[in-house]
Amino acid sequence: MSAVASGETGLVRVCSVADVAPETALAVEVDGTDVAIVRTGDRFYAIADECSHAAVPLSEGDVEGCTLECYLHGSRFDLRTGEPLGLPATEPVPVYRCRVSGDDVLVDLGAAPDPDDTASTGAAPTTTSAAGTTPRTLSQE
Repeated sequence: MSAVASGETGLVRVCSVADVAPETALAVEVDGTDVAIVRTGDRFYAIADECSHAAVPLSEGDVEGCTLECYLHGSRFDLRTGEPLGLPATEPVPVYRCRVSGDDVLVDLGAAPDPDDTASTGAAPTTTSAAGTTPRTLSQE
């Protein structure tokens, strides 16, 4: 899949809206960083794809509302803040700005999420051009 950078500094195309089924996560790599793109309803979030308690991919966990559960020990993380919502995790994981432009999901590793949470399928369009990201494939059992 080709990747694109938006006209806004730092935003990079990581996948299409159709690549992420509702209430699931998709593992992608952005400039060497593993990121989970999470879809809940029509909202999209970008969160580091590694549990802060154990080095396992969060993208293989369950999505419920604005949380993502680590499949190994059951810690849940808030998709908006990265804060753990229960043990055994006690440290937050990074979250990133995530936007939807048309059919594209864009992420900016250098920016915090938008306070108004505009990463939805109804977000305003953003101009895009070429850059480089790589989708990763992980089992979603």
